[in-house]
Amino acid sequence: MTDVNDRNPYELFAEWLDEAGRSEPNDPNAMALATADASGIPSVRMVLLKGIDERGFVFYTNTESRKGEQLLANANAALCFHWKSLRRSVRVEGTVEQVTDAEADAYFDSRPRESRIGAWASQQSRPLEGRWELEKRVAQFAAKHAIGRVPRPPHWTGFRVLPARIEFWQDRPFRLHDRLLYRRDEGQATGWATERLYP
Repeated sequence: MTDVNDRNPYELFAEWLDEAGRSEPNDPNAMALATADASGIPSVRMVLLKGIDERGFVFYTNTESRKGEQLLANANAALCFHWKSLRRSVRVEGTVEQVTDAEADAYFDSRPRESRIGAWASQQSRPLEGRWELEKRVAQFAAKHAIGRVPRPPHWTGFRVLPARIEFWQDRPFRLHDRLLYRRDEGQATGWATERLYP
């Protein structure tokens, strides 16, 4: 990494994501999302980044899913992007907030109709007796919303991770990797303090 101490971490992330979009064979916006329940027991899974702005990193989910329930009970999360083709990763840690209804509605309306039906049909993270049960629910909701706009379910929304830390990792020979850490610091003109870390 070149000297980026004066750069906004979101700009650097956008550049890396853009490069990943040209080199990764699938889902350059895939990220591991780590959450914990109210007692602190962790869980991690892959989700897709659906937006980034100066506030944070946005993804969408069913609030009645395991991750949704954990996020509502413990509003802290971590993300990890890993782009094998570039030999790079980015780690993000921070608190979590729900997106606005307007943001959730706009993104939901942008999804394919079949995905919107699926959001109604899937009782995410709950036991499923068989594939036929899911297919039956999909058919029921497809019939219910056969005409007109498919509205966003009340249990479906987005979350924004508000980063306190963003770490950029770049592979180097002999495991002498580059690690650049941005820490939220309102005392700095940029709002961030930066430091290099040993690999």
